Amino acid sequence: MNIHHYDYDLIIIGGGPVGMALALALRGSGTSVLLLEARGMPAKTEDSRPLALSHGSRLILQRLGVWDALPEVTPILTIHISSRGGFGRTVLTADDAGVPALGYVVSHHDVFRSMHEALQNCNVDYLEGAQVTRLETPAGLGEVEFQHGGITKKVTARLLAVADGGRLTGQIEGVTQHVHDYQQWAVVARVKTERFGSLPPAAVAKPFTAALSRSAKRTSQTTKVNGNGPARTQPSIAYERFTPDGPVALLPSGDRFALVWTVSPAAAQEILALDDTAFLARLHGHFGDRLGKFIETGKRAGFPLALKYAAPVTACRVVLIGNAAQTLHPVAGQGFNLGLRDAWELAEEIIASPADIGAPVMLARYGDKRQTDSSVGRIFTDSLIKLFSNDDLVLGVLRNSGLSALDCLPQAKRFVARRMMFGARG
Repeated sequence: MNIHHYDYDLIIIGGGPVGMALALALRGSGTSVLLLEARGMPAKTEDSRPLALSHGSRLILQRLGVWDALPEVTPILTIHISSRGGFGRTVLTADDAGVPALGYVVSHHDVFRSMHEALQNCNVDYLEGAQVTRLETPAGLGEVEFQHGGITKKVTARLLAVADGGRLTGQIEGVTQHVHDYQQWAVVARVKTERFGSLPPAAVAKPFTAALSRSAKRTSQTTKVNGNGPARTQPSIAYERFTPDGPVALLPSGDRFALVWTVSPAAAQEILALDDTAFLARLHGHFGDRLGKFIETGKRAGFPLALKYAAPVTACRVVLIGNAAQTLHPVAGQGFNLGLRDAWELAEEIIASPADIGAPVMLARYGDKRQTDSSVGRIFTDSLIKLFSNDDLVLGVLRNSGLSALDCLPQAKRFVARRMMFGARG
């Protein structure tokens, strides 16, 4: 029997929110953890991306002790889904799923900062500015080489959790990264409209109004805008509008909307080059008049969209989580929520069987446990893009009919809503 000497039980490579969530989930478990982060705390101006957190993710963040530290949270009580140029639409409400809110919109930076602060108060060795250059698994141990402070260092562990977005995947023997370029870009910004949102049609106005009145007190408690005076209550409606170029999403965020606008790469460069007035006019022409005119915008940014996933997500003494395991199209807001569940369920496996950390039996259990959730999330988002991001007439009839049918089937709406919030197991 080989007896290995190692520095840590677990080394986490990548200190973004998913890597930090794994470290926080292991607090008090007796697991020795090293977290390696290439950068440090990003400036708020560097990353204005919105995160659409599911209700399930809120529960995880509460258990991690970071939810209450988030300075600004906007609940989503209703999701309005429509297709441009078609009659079909459906409206999902929190009542459909039997939860206080379908989701919550927060800033990526706020989540990062809250987790970063929580890490300072737990027994995790956390190194910023640690650039990992190599990982391997000689003699059944995980070994990492990294640069820190101009010095090359090596460290070993029973298990390496790779949460770096996929940069090191090519070094992991037995793991293949699959990539599908959508030939689309996402343009993101915070925008202000003439009105918060229109109420749903009469067919759903009653349940919507009931949900809104019951949640008015909850919304005013949950929506915190930088601590300046009482929070504003508002119809917390998210809009997902499908067009032949790709979906455009508007997520309620304080007194504005967080925009995620999917366009072709060429159109993205055009849109990013426009002045604010021309940008707002083009957005209004694309989205329609449901929210009135778009009257103000913050800084804009754009990035290419692709489906990336690793298969399998485990190898000898290595496990991939978050965007290293799967990077999805933002159409349904599933990516970060999926990564958070990766971290939580990996921590559960480690805590349940500390003697098996990194062993094949433990990695097999984790891989089996996550396979359905990950593959369903991947197929769901990829299918939405293929079904809705085109101008095929036959598919147009099918998707409009499907949206209308879904709106008339409460059990089906509940099924869809709960899987968006909790993953494949609903």
